[in-house]
Amino acid sequence: MGRSELGELSFFAVVARHRSFKAAGRELGVSASALSQTLRSLEERFGIRLLNRTTRAVVPTEAGQELLEKLEPALRGIAEAVAAVRDRGGEASGTLRLNVTGTAARLVCAPLVGAFLARHPRVRLEIVTEDRMVDIVAGGFDAGIRFGDTVPRDMAALRIGFAHRFAVVGSPAYFAATPRPATPADLARHRCIRWAFTDGGYMRWRFEKGDEAVEIDVDGPLAANETEVIRQAALDGVGLAYQLEQHLAAPILDGRLVRVLEDWCPPRPGFSLYYPRQRQVPAALRAFIDVARDAG
Repeated sequence: MGRSELGELSFFAVVARHRSFKAAGRELGVSASALSQTLRSLEERFGIRLLNRTTRAVVPTEAGQELLEKLEPALRGIAEAVAAVRDRGGEASGTLRLNVTGTAARLVCAPLVGAFLARHPRVRLEIVTEDRMVDIVAGGFDAGIRFGDTVPRDMAALRIGFAHRFAVVGSPAYFAATPRPATPADLARHRCIRWAFTDGGYMRWRFEKGDEAVEIDVDGPLAANETEVIRQAALDGVGLAYQLEQHLAAPILDGRLVRVLEDWCPPRPGFSLYYPRQRQVPAALRAFIDVARDAG
């Protein structure tokens, strides 16, 4: 296998992972049309189709998926070997891919991005937000950021950011018509605004008091996966919302929202950055960890 073919195979892996020539082109710094032509040439030499192309998506064929599954560990090994050599030069470089929740993107990543890229100009940072738990290894990510108590146990993890606390709130108009809940069990009689996960299902509302801990499957007329939509719905009297208190501080302070069940919402562990325990940590990820620690 020549050097050019290795490059083409790495291009194929990026396109197959993104399922888009345009998105892959942005990561690789080449045009979508050039990528498409390169992979057509690869398919012609192999004598087999690797990608099914439609106007909406690019999907690996059965042969393409089999090739991708065998390629990715090898390509990761090459990337790690190159990163190890670059580490000797002392300057972080390359692409750092993070998979984070939307909340972590806003509260943890956004304040760090400017300082990180200014300190490490040779690094390209890619942040993908997903609220569902994903396999960061299979997804081609270097690390993830989730709430500390949801991080997979087989991952190395580092606590970053702050401890967090949830709040249950409703508008004064809502509580004028509905008695306030005194315990989490009372939520069964309330309209609740649920957080919808992108892969289906809804977030359970978690409560703790003393030695008692419960998770409630609430119900109600609205579900969304956007913080502002849920907060505005609570302000409009649609129902009760369950969000980080940082998102609700202003309307609670000025009385537009009323907090309930506060004694059932103690602080919980903050966010954790996590990554595969078995791998050598790339220089770019170590650099990001250093910046996160300095900010914490």
